[in-house]
Amino acid sequence: MTLDQLDAAARAVGLALCGALHPKPEDSAPDGTQTLVLLGPDEPRFWDIFIASPEYCDRQPHPLDRWSKRVVATVSAPLNGTAIFPYDGPPYAPFLRWAERSGASWSSPIGLLVHRRAGLFISFRAALALPVRFDLPAAEVSPCQTCDTRPCETACPVGALAPGQEYDVPACVAHIRSPEGAACREGCLVRRSCPISAKFGRRAEQSAFHMRAFLGE
Repeated sequence: MTLDQLDAAARAVGLALCGALHPKPEDSAPDGTQTLVLLGPDEPRFWDIFIASPEYCDRQPHPLDRWSKRVVATVSAPLNGTAIFPYDGPPYAPFLRWAERSGASWSSPIGLLVHRRAGLFISFRAALALPVRFDLPAAEVSPCQTCDTRPCETACPVGALAPGQEYDVPACVAHIRSPEGAACREGCLVRRSCPISAKFGRRAEQSAFHMRAFLGE
């Protein structure tokens, strides 16, 4: 199997390959891992697949996490892989480190991760620790290096996300809960401002779903 074939298997269930690396000892991958593969939503197909799932329809807690565990197993099992999920912990797996090590994601000017294809909409549903060493594509260059306008730096209406500072979560949450934050409840304005994100095809309903989860609703 090649990485392209693995990507096709992931897309068959609504996911896509978002990066891969050959882990070093300091990357904290499971013993015996030759290739670590990151999986995220296959936009825009993902949302329609997910909302038709039994996990979404049963109205029980954490539908996306439960869906992820079920479908990722169908991808990892044929490869004798170990599935790792960002929400299992503590300790939590270092997904941000893995993403940057993959050469497909980078730190943006505002500190959020930016992906070569998903922009600031990048998210990871799982990683696969595989006992097979796949050939990997060459590392790319961050799209931020060629972004002239950098709209992400000024998109947050309350400055909760801005260059040179930590993410001000309380200010962000307070604004989203206020009447003035109605637009943010449909999806983070900063993430939506990224030119790469704008081409990604994420559904507005999906962004709203994530914002409700962020608020604990």
